[in-house]
Amino acid sequence: MALSLEKGADIVISRWCKVQSGEKVLIVSDENHSHEGMALWRAVDRRGASAILITIPEDCAQAGVLFESMHRLLLQHQVIIGATNFSLITNKTVLDVVSKGGRFLSLPLSSNNGKSTLTFNFMEMDPAAADTLSQGMRKTLQSAETLHVTTDIGTDLTFHKNGRKPGLFNGLADEPGKIGSSSFEIYIGIEETKTNGHAVLDGSLGYLGCPPDRIHLTFKDGRLVEIEHNDGGILLGSYLESFKDPRIYTAGEFGIGLNKKSRCCGNCYIEDESAYSTFHIGMGRNLALGGVHDAAGHFDLVFHKPTIYADHIMIMKDGQALV
Repeated sequence: MALSLEKGADIVISRWCKVQSGEKVLIVSDENHSHEGMALWRAVDRRGASAILITIPEDCAQAGVLFESMHRLLLQHQVIIGATNFSLITNKTVLDVVSKGGRFLSLPLSSNNGKSTLTFNFMEMDPAAADTLSQGMRKTLQSAETLHVTTDIGTDLTFHKNGRKPGLFNGLADEPGKIGSSSFEIYIGIEETKTNGHAVLDGSLGYLGCPPDRIHLTFKDGRLVEIEHNDGGILLGSYLESFKDPRIYTAGEFGIGLNKKSRCCGNCYIEDESAYSTFHIGMGRNLALGGVHDAAGHFDLVFHKPTIYADHIMIMKDGQALV
């Protein structure tokens, strides 16, 4: 049964951000998500805190640019929530806000079935349970330099993370200087020039939902250099071209889904990449994820049932955690 809009908003404000009475909260939303923005505003008010809601144009496809223009305003609030259609987590402004003690929650609201993201059942995943599920994998990943990922349908990829630390998103933006995301995942800002191999995409194209067919992809020296010319590949290629930035073709993030209440069905971008038993490759900007790569945006490709090695230690087999 779907959540009510108010219940979803309360999860964000009370459980994830742990907003306290008297705090200042800035909610940045967009024109097509005004109902969610107002629900979040009411949830802040119920906590006895002060909220400002700013609505930006919906046609701002990469809202991060406009977001960065609000730099001074963001610094005046303890909690900032990016509740727009697109993720705002990977831009430079977020890094500066948290470095000065603010806390930021990325709450992308893009969905493909006409329902509000705040009403999806995956919102009820326990942050502590996701943390526990991730601990063994994160510990092993911490000291690893190379990641090797395969799937039964043909994916065979190698990533490198020398000097890059794995992080955890589990909804929480509850402490000063913390970045949170509604995507429950282990994330790594991988080395930007060292991803190589072949991938068969069978999960999700992020904001675009599930592809109409599997897509064969080739990565060389960190870049996506070949996309199969079928219906799904044409859709993906056109979307990447729309960024008008060759830097979007760089593999900047490696992620492992942790949300056992999520399903990768193409209905919701953030649910797809959060789903347990999936991994994803974040294309483009990775500045707030431990990387150094800037780009006009960030876009995730989601794959089912990976077998993952951290150096020579298998941490996941066919989508099930082993450590």
